[in-house]
Amino acid sequence: MIYTVTFNPAIDYVVSLDAFNPGEVNRSQSDYKEAGGKGINVSRVLDRFGVQSTALGFVGGFTGKFITDYLTEMKIKHDFVSLKQDTRINVKLKADGEESEVNGVSPTIDEEAYKQFLTKFDLLRSGDIVVLAGSLPSSLSTSVYKEIVAMLKQKGAMTILDTSGAPLEEAIHASPAFIKPNHHELAELFDTEVKDDQDVVQLASRLHQEQQIDHVLVSMAKEGAIYVGKEGVMKLSAPKGTAIHSVGAGDSAVAGFIYSWQKSDNAEEAAKYAVAAGSATAFSKTLCTKEEVELLLSQVQVAHL
Repeated sequence: MIYTVTFNPAIDYVVSLDAFNPGEVNRSQSDYKEAGGKGINVSRVLDRFGVQSTALGFVGGFTGKFITDYLTEMKIKHDFVSLKQDTRINVKLKADGEESEVNGVSPTIDEEAYKQFLTKFDLLRSGDIVVLAGSLPSSLSTSVYKEIVAMLKQKGAMTILDTSGAPLEEAIHASPAFIKPNHHELAELFDTEVKDDQDVVQLASRLHQEQQIDHVLVSMAKEGAIYVGKEGVMKLSAPKGTAIHSVGAGDSAVAGFIYSWQKSDNAEEAAKYAVAAGSATAFSKTLCTKEEVELLLSQVQVAHL
Protein backbone atom coordinates (compact mmCIF):
# COMPACT_ATOMS: atom_id res chain seq x y z
CA MET A 1 0.00 0.00 0.00
CA ILE A 2 1.09 3.57 -0.66
CA TYR A 3 0.42 6.33 1.87
CA THR A 4 1.04 10.02 1.28
CA VAL A 5 1.42 12.42 4.20
CA THR A 6 0.65 16.15 3.97
CA PHE A 7 1.10 18.03 7.23
CA ASN A 8 0.37 21.36 5.56
CA PRO A 9 -2.43 20.90 2.98
CA ALA A 10 -4.24 23.81 1.38
CA ILE A 11 -6.88 24.82 -1.07
CA ASP A 12 -4.92 26.10 -4.05
CA TYR A 13 -6.82 29.04 -5.51
CA VAL A 14 -5.33 29.69 -8.95
CA VAL A 15 -6.14 33.07 -10.52
CA SER A 16 -5.16 34.24 -14.02
CA LEU A 17 -5.09 37.91 -15.04
CA ASP A 18 -3.79 39.89 -18.01
CA ALA A 19 -1.92 42.14 -15.61
CA PHE A 20 -1.83 42.77 -11.88
CA ASN A 21 -2.02 46.37 -10.70
CA PRO A 22 -1.27 46.80 -6.97
CA GLY A 23 -3.65 49.05 -5.10
CA GLU A 24 -6.40 48.70 -7.71
CA VAL A 25 -9.36 46.41 -8.29
CA ASN A 26 -8.14 43.53 -10.47
CA ARG A 27 -10.54 41.22 -12.26
CA SER A 28 -9.50 37.70 -13.11
CA GLN A 29 -9.82 36.16 -16.55
CA SER A 30 -10.24 32.74 -15.02
CA ASP A 31 -9.81 30.94 -11.71
CA TYR A 32 -10.19 27.51 -10.19
CA LYS A 33 -9.74 25.78 -6.85
CA GLU A 34 -8.21 22.40 -6.12
CA ALA A 35 -6.97 20.35 -3.20
CA GLY A 36 -3.30 21.15 -2.75
CA GLY A 37 -0.31 20.14 -0.68
CA LYS A 38 2.65 18.08 -1.85
CA GLY A 39 1.52 14.70 -0.52
CA ILE A 40 -2.00 15.23 -1.82
CA ASN A 41 -0.55 16.10 -5.23
CA VAL A 42 1.40 12.83 -5.21
CA SER A 43 -1.82 10.93 -4.49
CA ARG A 44 -3.60 12.77 -7.29
CA VAL A 45 -0.89 11.99 -9.83
CA LEU A 46 -0.69 8.34 -8.74
CA ASP A 47 -4.45 8.16 -9.26
CA ARG A 48 -3.97 9.44 -12.82
CA PHE A 49 -1.42 6.64 -13.30
CA GLY A 50 -3.99 4.09 -12.11
CA VAL A 51 -2.31 3.51 -8.73
CA GLN A 52 -4.25 3.64 -5.48
CA SER A 53 -2.94 5.43 -2.41
CA THR A 54 -4.29 6.73 0.89
CA ALA A 55 -3.80 10.41 1.72
CA LEU A 56 -2.99 11.15 5.37
CA GLY A 57 -2.47 14.39 7.23
CA PHE A 58 -4.55 17.10 8.88
CA VAL A 59 -7.56 19.10 7.70
CA GLY A 60 -10.01 21.41 9.43
CA GLY A 61 -13.04 23.62 8.95
CA PHE A 62 -14.93 24.34 5.75
CA THR A 63 -11.69 24.46 3.77
CA GLY A 64 -10.72 21.04 5.07
CA LYS A 65 -14.12 19.72 4.00
CA PHE A 66 -13.45 21.05 0.50
CA ILE A 67 -10.28 18.94 0.40
CA THR A 68 -11.91 15.72 1.63
CA ASP A 69 -14.90 16.23 -0.69
CA TYR A 70 -12.51 16.86 -3.59
CA LEU A 71 -10.59 13.65 -2.96
CA THR A 72 -13.74 11.65 -2.36
CA GLU A 73 -15.13 12.81 -5.70
CA MET A 74 -11.90 11.67 -7.35
CA LYS A 75 -12.20 8.32 -5.52
CA ILE A 76 -8.86 8.85 -3.76
CA LYS A 77 -8.78 7.26 -0.32
CA HIS A 78 -8.06 9.55 2.61
CA ASP A 79 -7.84 9.29 6.39
CA PHE A 80 -7.10 12.74 7.79
CA VAL A 81 -7.02 13.90 11.39
CA SER A 82 -9.59 16.66 11.95
CA LEU A 83 -8.50 20.00 13.41
CA LYS A 84 -10.64 22.80 14.84
CA GLN A 85 -8.92 25.50 12.79
CA ASP A 86 -9.53 25.94 9.07
CA THR A 87 -7.11 24.47 6.56
CA ARG A 88 -5.20 27.26 4.83
CA ILE A 89 -5.83 28.74 1.38
CA ASN A 90 -2.90 29.41 -0.96
CA VAL A 91 -3.40 31.93 -3.77
CA LYS A 92 -1.49 31.28 -6.99
CA LEU A 93 -1.54 34.45 -9.08
CA LYS A 94 -0.67 34.27 -12.80
CA ALA A 95 -0.20 37.65 -14.45
CA ASP A 96 2.22 39.35 -16.83
CA GLY A 97 3.74 35.99 -17.72
CA GLU A 98 4.80 35.34 -14.12
CA GLU A 99 3.54 33.28 -11.20
CA SER A 100 3.26 34.71 -7.68
CA GLU A 101 2.06 32.98 -4.54
CA VAL A 102 0.45 34.08 -1.29
CA ASN A 103 0.42 31.13 1.09
CA GLY A 104 -2.00 31.10 4.02
CA VAL A 105 -1.21 30.53 7.69
CA SER A 106 -1.13 26.90 8.82
CA PRO A 107 -3.46 25.67 11.58
CA THR A 108 -1.96 24.48 14.85
CA ILE A 109 -1.33 20.75 15.28
CA ASP A 110 -1.35 19.99 19.00
CA GLU A 111 0.13 16.95 20.73
CA GLU A 112 -3.19 15.09 20.89
CA ALA A 113 -3.80 15.51 17.14
CA TYR A 114 -0.23 14.43 16.35
CA LYS A 115 -0.56 11.28 18.48
CA GLN A 116 -3.83 10.49 16.70
CA PHE A 117 -2.04 10.86 13.38
CA LEU A 118 0.71 8.38 14.38
CA THR A 119 -1.92 5.69 15.02
CA LYS A 120 -2.63 5.70 11.27
CA PHE A 121 0.56 3.64 10.86
CA ASP A 122 -0.47 0.89 13.30
CA LEU A 123 -1.52 -1.40 10.45
CA LEU A 124 1.48 -0.58 8.25
CA ARG A 125 3.11 -3.65 6.69
CA SER A 126 6.65 -4.32 5.57
CA GLY A 127 7.06 -3.20 1.96
CA ASP A 128 4.48 -0.41 2.16
CA ILE A 129 5.55 2.96 0.75
CA VAL A 130 5.09 6.19 2.74
CA VAL A 131 5.58 9.58 1.11
CA LEU A 132 6.39 12.44 3.50
CA ALA A 133 6.05 15.63 1.50
CA GLY A 134 5.98 19.36 2.01
CA SER A 135 6.69 21.87 4.74
CA LEU A 136 5.92 21.44 8.43
CA PRO A 137 3.61 23.81 10.33
CA SER A 138 5.41 25.98 12.89
CA SER A 139 3.51 24.17 15.66
CA LEU A 140 5.58 21.03 15.02
CA SER A 141 9.26 20.39 15.67
CA THR A 142 11.58 20.35 12.67
CA SER A 143 12.63 16.86 13.82
CA VAL A 144 9.19 15.33 13.09
CA TYR A 145 10.16 13.90 9.70
CA LYS A 146 13.33 12.39 11.16
CA GLU A 147 11.34 10.70 13.91
CA ILE A 148 8.72 9.37 11.50
CA VAL A 149 11.30 8.06 9.03
CA ALA A 150 13.04 6.17 11.83
CA MET A 151 9.73 4.69 13.03
CA LEU A 152 8.64 3.67 9.53
CA LYS A 153 11.98 2.03 8.77
CA GLN A 154 11.57 -0.16 11.86
CA LYS A 155 8.25 -1.29 10.40
CA GLY A 156 9.94 -2.16 7.10
CA ALA A 157 8.36 0.62 5.02
CA MET A 158 10.03 2.38 2.11
CA THR A 159 10.15 6.07 3.00
CA ILE A 160 10.02 8.78 0.33
CA LEU A 161 10.93 12.25 1.58
CA ASP A 162 10.36 15.49 -0.31
CA THR A 163 10.92 18.54 1.86
CA SER A 164 13.55 21.24 2.36
CA GLY A 165 15.33 23.36 4.96
CA ALA A 166 15.76 22.20 8.55
CA PRO A 167 13.26 19.28 8.30
CA LEU A 168 15.29 17.82 5.41
CA GLU A 169 18.62 18.54 7.10
CA GLU A 170 17.52 16.58 10.17
CA ALA A 171 15.63 13.79 8.41
CA ILE A 172 18.51 12.71 6.18
CA HIS A 173 20.21 11.35 9.32
CA ALA A 174 17.40 8.78 9.61
CA SER A 175 18.24 7.51 6.09
CA PRO A 176 15.00 7.72 4.09
CA ALA A 177 14.99 5.50 1.00
CA PHE A 178 14.49 8.35 -1.48
CA ILE A 179 14.90 12.12 -1.47
CA LYS A 180 14.39 14.65 -4.26
CA PRO A 181 16.11 17.95 -3.49
CA ASN A 182 16.62 20.48 -6.24
CA HIS A 183 20.15 21.76 -6.78
CA HIS A 184 19.52 24.86 -4.63
CA GLU A 185 18.26 22.74 -1.72
CA LEU A 186 21.24 20.41 -2.14
CA ALA A 187 23.64 23.36 -1.87
CA GLU A 188 21.78 24.63 1.20
CA LEU A 189 22.12 21.23 2.89
CA PHE A 190 25.90 21.49 2.74
CA ASP A 191 26.11 25.28 3.06
CA THR A 192 28.03 25.56 -0.18
CA GLU A 193 27.62 26.48 -3.84
CA VAL A 194 26.67 24.16 -6.67
CA LYS A 195 28.36 25.38 -9.83
CA ASP A 196 28.17 22.39 -12.14
CA ASP A 197 27.18 18.74 -12.51
CA GLN A 198 30.35 17.59 -10.78
CA ASP A 199 29.37 19.51 -7.64
CA VAL A 200 25.90 17.94 -7.72
CA VAL A 201 27.33 14.44 -8.07
CA GLN A 202 29.81 14.98 -5.25
CA LEU A 203 27.19 16.23 -2.78
CA ALA A 204 24.53 13.69 -3.80
CA SER A 205 27.12 10.91 -3.44
CA ARG A 206 27.78 12.03 0.12
CA LEU A 207 24.08 11.70 0.89
CA HIS A 208 23.99 8.25 -0.69
CA GLN A 209 27.12 6.97 1.01
CA GLU A 210 27.33 8.81 4.34
CA GLN A 211 23.61 8.95 5.12
CA GLN A 212 22.82 5.60 3.43
CA ILE A 213 20.03 7.05 1.28
CA ASP A 214 19.29 4.52 -1.45
CA HIS A 215 18.07 6.98 -4.11
CA VAL A 216 19.01 10.66 -4.44
CA LEU A 217 17.37 12.43 -7.38
CA VAL A 218 18.47 16.05 -7.77
CA SER A 219 16.15 18.08 -9.99
CA MET A 220 17.63 20.94 -12.00
CA ALA A 221 14.63 22.37 -13.91
CA LYS A 222 15.33 22.62 -17.66
CA GLU A 223 18.78 21.06 -17.11
CA GLY A 224 17.13 17.77 -16.19
CA ALA A 225 18.23 15.79 -13.15
CA ILE A 226 21.09 13.81 -11.67
CA TYR A 227 20.50 10.47 -9.97
CA VAL A 228 22.93 8.95 -7.49
CA GLY A 229 22.14 5.62 -5.87
CA LYS A 230 22.48 1.87 -5.81
CA GLU A 231 22.52 1.65 -9.59
CA GLY A 232 25.21 4.24 -10.13
CA VAL A 233 25.33 7.88 -11.21
CA MET A 234 23.25 9.21 -14.10
CA LYS A 235 22.52 12.53 -15.78
CA LEU A 236 19.00 12.68 -17.21
CA SER A 237 18.08 15.26 -19.82
CA ALA A 238 14.81 17.19 -19.59
CA PRO A 239 12.23 17.01 -22.38
CA LYS A 240 11.76 20.14 -24.49
CA GLY A 241 8.62 22.20 -24.00
CA THR A 242 7.13 25.44 -22.75
CA ALA A 243 6.70 25.71 -18.99
CA ILE A 244 3.11 26.70 -18.18
CA HIS A 245 2.37 25.39 -14.70
CA SER A 246 5.20 24.85 -12.23
CA VAL A 247 2.96 23.95 -9.25
CA GLY A 248 3.10 20.22 -8.62
CA ALA A 249 5.95 19.44 -11.01
CA GLY A 250 8.17 18.12 -8.21
CA ASP A 251 5.29 16.12 -6.72
CA SER A 252 4.64 14.61 -10.15
CA ALA A 253 8.29 13.56 -10.32
CA VAL A 254 7.96 11.79 -6.96
CA ALA A 255 4.80 10.02 -8.14
CA GLY A 256 6.54 9.07 -11.39
CA PHE A 257 9.47 7.51 -9.55
CA ILE A 258 7.16 5.49 -7.29
CA TYR A 259 4.98 4.33 -10.18
CA SER A 260 7.90 3.13 -12.30
CA TRP A 261 9.87 1.70 -9.36
CA GLN A 262 6.94 -0.49 -8.34
CA LYS A 263 6.66 -1.83 -11.88
CA SER A 264 10.31 -2.26 -12.79
CA ASP A 265 12.40 -2.28 -9.58
CA ASN A 266 14.88 -0.39 -11.78
CA ALA A 267 16.26 2.97 -10.66
CA GLU A 268 17.16 4.13 -14.17
CA GLU A 269 13.65 3.54 -15.47
CA ALA A 270 12.15 5.13 -12.35
CA ALA A 271 14.36 8.22 -12.63
CA LYS A 272 13.46 8.60 -16.32
CA TYR A 273 9.77 8.38 -15.53
CA ALA A 274 10.20 10.91 -12.72
CA VAL A 275 11.81 13.46 -15.05
CA ALA A 276 9.15 12.91 -17.72
CA ALA A 277 6.36 13.27 -15.15
CA GLY A 278 7.76 16.49 -13.70
CA SER A 279 8.11 17.96 -17.19
CA ALA A 280 4.62 16.83 -18.24
CA THR A 281 3.09 18.76 -15.35
CA ALA A 282 5.24 21.81 -16.05
CA PHE A 283 4.06 21.79 -19.69
CA SER A 284 0.39 21.36 -18.72
CA LYS A 285 -2.21 23.57 -17.04
CA THR A 286 -2.58 21.11 -14.17
CA LEU A 287 -1.11 17.83 -12.93
CA CYS A 288 0.07 15.43 -15.60
CA THR A 289 -1.70 12.39 -16.99
CA LYS A 290 -0.05 9.05 -17.74
CA GLU A 291 -0.50 9.67 -21.47
CA GLU A 292 1.27 13.02 -21.27
CA VAL A 293 4.18 11.47 -19.39
CA GLU A 294 4.66 8.63 -21.83
CA LEU A 295 4.66 11.01 -24.78
CA LEU A 296 7.72 12.69 -23.25
CA LEU A 297 9.49 9.58 -21.97
CA SER A 298 11.53 8.93 -25.10
CA GLN A 299 13.00 12.45 -24.87
CA VAL A 300 14.64 11.70 -21.52
CA GLN A 301 18.16 10.63 -22.37
CA VAL A 302 20.40 8.97 -19.77
CA ALA A 303 24.15 9.42 -19.56
CA HIS A 304 25.99 7.23 -17.04
CA LEU A 305 28.65 9.30 -15.27
